[in-house]
Amino acid sequence: MIKFLDLQKINAQYSLELKNAAAKVIDSGWYLLGNEVKAFEENLESFQEGGNAVAVANGLDALRLIFKGYIELGVMKEGDEVIVPANTYIASILAITDNNLVPILVEPDLNTYNLDLSIIDKFISVKTKAIMIVHLYGKACWSKELELFSKKHNLLVVEDNAQAIGARWNGIRTGNLGDAAGFSFYPGKNLGALGDSGAVTTKNPELAKMVRTLANYGSAQKYVNEYQGLNSRLDEIQAAFLNVKLKYVDLEINRRREIANYYLKHINNTNILLPLENGNDDHVWHLFVIRTKIRENLQEYLSKNNVQTLIHYPIPPHKQECYTNLSHLSLPITELIHEQVLSLPISQVMEMDEVQLIVDLINSWKE
Repeated sequence: MIKFLDLQKINAQYSLELKNAAAKVIDSGWYLLGNEVKAFEENLESFQEGGNAVAVANGLDALRLIFKGYIELGVMKEGDEVIVPANTYIASILAITDNNLVPILVEPDLNTYNLDLSIIDKFISVKTKAIMIVHLYGKACWSKELELFSKKHNLLVVEDNAQAIGARWNGIRTGNLGDAAGFSFYPGKNLGALGDSGAVTTKNPELAKMVRTLANYGSAQKYVNEYQGLNSRLDEIQAAFLNVKLKYVDLEINRRREIANYYLKHINNTNILLPLENGNDDHVWHLFVIRTKIRENLQEYLSKNNVQTLIHYPIPPHKQECYTNLSHLSLPITELIHEQVLSLPISQVMEMDEVQLIVDLINSWKE
């Protein structure tokens, strides 16, 4: 079986370093808010080439804390609207509604799967205070027009960078383009911990300080709680693992790009729509997502031939039971994407003969 993502094989590459890192933390007797977390924040800031980094418990909390931080700073208030792509993973929406903000779902560009920046002006109201950009599947979503638009309307731009660590737009790292960004280090991400982990990055030191305080029960000083905060702290052992793996992110992204380029050059089945690629470094290929009108047939065919695939994502947020208040929305492009997308295996540890086999299988597939 060609696994969709072989986490055991990925982490086996650094097994000795990871075990040594764990032993160091265990022997230290210090398991929260210690040197490993501090080092990881500094390493992430260096990797991002600027800004402030605050380590938190997971990617959802990273986004939740950004909005909560802006509310506590008086920059936003409950009831404000946030423009967000309709086809994103539900965490993007949860972060908005959890803060009693209002998500305004906007259709994606069918070619890139990212928010269609050309139509967001139609969704601006007096209540609009932010745009959440999602670098979906690992492809950067940005433009000069977005920068000008956000400045003209005095809008915050929050990046959901959960899938795109290492990507660049005009040389700038994603996560360093907008006002603040949320990162996820869920094990399956391009930079994955061995458990849940996340981070916030921002160029705004006041927001960074607020996020850090809110993530620690709303307390900057022990037993003194200024705000109604959360418990969202990255633990030392996960920080130690991330300190090991962060060193290899760019190298592993290059390997993912090699595999993606092979798929793009060699898959020629006319029933398949391949992802758009412009040859720049704006895509880190967290996922390689194809589209087909007969997805279930293709997925079943590949499974029978021992190739594991996944669907990202089968149900759009506005059709989830938890968001029945959004179910009336007409979002045909989003619904089409969710009905047709299929993610092929792609990772830094795949062998080329596995990649070639997948290509051969797809090219020989008939309806």
